[in-house]
Amino acid sequence: MFEIVRYTADKVEEWDAFVRQSKNGTFLFFRQYMDYHSDRFHDHSLMIYRKSRLYALLPANEQDNTFSSHQGLTYGGLVMGQHCRAAEIRDVFSLLNSYLVSQGFQRVVYKHIPWIYPILPSEEDLFALTNVSHAQLRTRDIASVVFLRRPLSLSTLRKRGIKKARKSGFIVEESTDFETYWQLLEETLRTRHHAVPVHSLSEMLLLHSRFPQQIRLFVVKDGQQVIGGTVLYLTSHVAKTQYIATNAKGRSCGALDELFYHLLLKFQQDGYDYFDFGTSNLVENDDLNDSLIFQKEGFGARAVCYDTYEWTL
Repeated sequence: MFEIVRYTADKVEEWDAFVRQSKNGTFLFFRQYMDYHSDRFHDHSLMIYRKSRLYALLPANEQDNTFSSHQGLTYGGLVMGQHCRAAEIRDVFSLLNSYLVSQGFQRVVYKHIPWIYPILPSEEDLFALTNVSHAQLRTRDIASVVFLRRPLSLSTLRKRGIKKARKSGFIVEESTDFETYWQLLEETLRTRHHAVPVHSLSEMLLLHSRFPQQIRLFVVKDGQQVIGGTVLYLTSHVAKTQYIATNAKGRSCGALDELFYHLLLKFQQDGYDYFDFGTSNLVENDDLNDSLIFQKEGFGARAVCYDTYEWTL
């Protein structure tokens, strides 16, 4: 009933068309997003057909004897059509495991798509992971998400920050000046975290040119100076923060408090369901970054888990 075919570039239109009508796909799964860093990952994405019609996709790459949900994406399990059913997905995973064994793989790493992103319930794969593949939970990162249809009150500390920002005369606005913001971002990451952005400026400019409605920049200004901001990744009903940064003055005067209060109101009014502040795990051991998640929870955000599973073949 099912057939698994490895993705090739001549199937790009068929792939993207399926993502558009899927129940759990986002723009991260379009090939123009996935392939921007094709030089870093050996793609081994799969297309699953049922009776010769495309039924599901699995964005993936290979590394040695490991088959991984695409390592260049924040999340990325099985992308399913709206008519996928549990028993069929169970059978897909049985066939998937047989296919992977035939290709010489010994291990699978699978990143489930968090439940806030699908437009319909889409956890058929979770059942198959445990009941067919006997997968084990490998990592569980914790994100902080505001439910915009019923937001919780801001904490006293966040309200105080907003008052400071307004007293300082800061202005929040959308911008396309990624060059100026990237200077602030790189300086912040270098001096405070000894890190660099995952995306270079040229990569972000390329992705923004390909997805101008989905990748947007909002900044906080003190006069004409950019003192803080964030990149947002927008899907059908979720706004997700990327690359939050502010300088010393912004930190002392509540720039990010004003920024996120502005954005929460904006996307609530625009009809979005969720505002995802991203994960708050320590890089070195996956433990909780208490101070970071405390700040996010001050905006009324609560936990959604980003899970990664693993199994041997």
